Amino acid sequence: MCVSFCKMGSQYQRSVPLEVRRAEGERVRTKHPDKIPIIVEKSRVGQLCFLIRQRVSLRPEEALFFFVNNSLPPSSSPLSAVYEEHHEEDLFLYMTYSNESVYGA
Repeated sequence: MCVSFCKMGSQYQRSVPLEVRRAEGERVRTKHPDKIPIIVEKSRVGQLCFLIRQRVSLRPEEALFFFVNNSLPPSSSPLSAVYEEHHEEDLFLYMTYSNESVYGA
């Protein structure tokens, strides 16, 4: 699964030829067959949440939460700001997510 903010609207997709992106995707999948390659570009946490909701088939009564270092970043925060504040020494931002039923469901 590759999350992109709109078809060919991604800066990465516009700037890197398909053949190069495909080779990189294949390299990542070969090296880490149990992982999912994702391209995350500058956006807001709320936009990322919306896109992930679409991909993981959550029911409308389920909420989706993202955590960074065991805290919930504000949905209005730019991902770039979350990255700058919380990325690890290896330069990756580690995020976890949780879904939970809401509205008494």
